[in-house]
Amino acid sequence: MIRINNLHKSYVTGSNSLHVLKGIDLEIKQGEFVSIMGSSGSGKSTLLNILGILDNYDQGSYYLDGNLVKDMSEKKAAKLRNDLVGFVFQSFNLISFKNAMENVALPLYYQGVNRKKRNKLALEYLDKMGLLEWADHMPNEMSGGQKQRVAIARSLISQPKIIFADEPTGALDTANSYEVMEILKAINAEGITIILVTHEHDIAAMSDKIIRLNDGIIAETIKNGDLKNWQHQYAKEIEQVKVLQQA
Repeated sequence: MIRINNLHKSYVTGSNSLHVLKGIDLEIKQGEFVSIMGSSGSGKSTLLNILGILDNYDQGSYYLDGNLVKDMSEKKAAKLRNDLVGFVFQSFNLISFKNAMENVALPLYYQGVNRKKRNKLALEYLDKMGLLEWADHMPNEMSGGQKQRVAIARSLISQPKIIFADEPTGALDTANSYEVMEILKAINAEGITIILVTHEHDIAAMSDKIIRLNDGIIAETIKNGDLKNWQHQYAKEIEQVKVLQQA
């Protein structure tokens, strides 16, 4: 699904140049659930923006589902994003003056789908998120967890092959964070690739593989046995949260 070789990215401000990504090599297969971690300034958000075709890169190569992503026209990049990609953000990015159904249906509006069909599909995806009764509610009438589930429904309505999630639990409490992660895991189980940026170890432990960035390079890839140790460490916490929710 994703293949990157020797990827570099710098930002120029005045006479200064900041080298953010310094030769990234990365391969992610269809259906994987990958977390990208790193301290502030490590390059994780820059990498996610490049992966989501929201930013360009300076050197190297990036193939998304077999398509070389380099100096694409905005029209071609937009088509590739519409065809392949869904986004989930920490701040939800819902439109405040549109209700839940209209927010979910928005990607289909840009694809030229007629109102009746896009609203019908939006209701179906809200139902999958357990939010059908909230279809007519505005974002300011919903909790953070509900808004993030609306955002996830919006990311799915175009049936993407891959979802990029940028700190999707960063604005949520523990219970809602685990609920959102369980939803993302269920989506991944259907074969959709998920790449998630997070600074939370317990959230990252719920993925299949963790890539840790440090100063613009991949410092560590955690998987298999090492990741199982992480997952075991946080499994009890997740169960404790579920018990408290049921109490």
